[in-house]
Amino acid sequence: MQTAAARKPVRQKPVKAPLGKRLLKYWPLYLMLLPCIIYYILICYVPMAGSVLAFKDYSFRKGIWGSPWVGFRYFESFFKSYDCFRLIRNTLSVGAIKCILEFPFAIILALLLNEIRNLRFKKITQTITYLPHFLSSVIIVTMLQRILAPNTGVLNQIITQMGGDGSTFFLMEAKYFFKILFSMDLWRNIGWDSIIYLAAISSVDLALYEAAEMDGCSKLKKMWHITLPSIRGTIGLLFIMGIGGLLSSGFEQIYLLRTPGNMALADTLDTYVVRVGLQGGQFGYATAIGLIQGIVGLVMVIICNRICKKTTEVGLW
Repeated sequence: MQTAAARKPVRQKPVKAPLGKRLLKYWPLYLMLLPCIIYYILICYVPMAGSVLAFKDYSFRKGIWGSPWVGFRYFESFFKSYDCFRLIRNTLSVGAIKCILEFPFAIILALLLNEIRNLRFKKITQTITYLPHFLSSVIIVTMLQRILAPNTGVLNQIITQMGGDGSTFFLMEAKYFFKILFSMDLWRNIGWDSIIYLAAISSVDLALYEAAEMDGCSKLKKMWHITLPSIRGTIGLLFIMGIGGLLSSGFEQIYLLRTPGNMALADTLDTYVVRVGLQGGQFGYATAIGLIQGIVGLVMVIICNRICKKTTEVGLW
């Protein structure tokens, strides 16, 4: 008599075709992928050779490879410096705002847009939320300066009309810096970030919603029990990819928003690297700090991927 284990069919792993046959069969797809591969090789991988500056006393006359080695001197200097803790704290605060605090808002917007049944209104709403992404940081910060200007700014004029003091210089006060940054970055990116979630939602089987309606589920319950679990993989992948930027605050926004009043919070690793590297000429020291950011980002992605893989079975690899 056969046991249950003996009767159970053995799953065979699918045999992959040789690479040469796959290249011939799907050559149009690989041809479309070629510009992307070339881009990442030239823009992302080739410049990695410059990371060797973090271990050299760079000299223009001797060049990168002819400059003498200094080992880990720049790394030791940074971690012993007075600015180290402050820069890391500020960068982590900005990274947490961008990578963690703002993360759910794009999902919520995608869920709300998915419930709109008037296609014309839906397209207009999507266009309005997407447009800020295409504005440069210079334009957005200039708009903020006009809106938040003391006495003449729109916000201060509203405060004056309500009987308050309309002379507040918001950009000069450190207590408003994170709030302004959060509002600015969220307004700029929420629509653009919701595109991928909308695409994932569009692939959800409509039969699930029909069955839920027959069972008397409300829209909120359908979102919670059908839509969100169906796009769990997309949410997990984007969160893992975003967490790698936790120690990278971005340069343009922070540099443009900096004022003498908020410098204690607006001075991050990205602005510090530009200041000591390009302005101060300490190329090796700046490269070492940038290398630290890259290594920490890689480690964060690996750890987050492993945690997500164990808890949700979703991961990059």
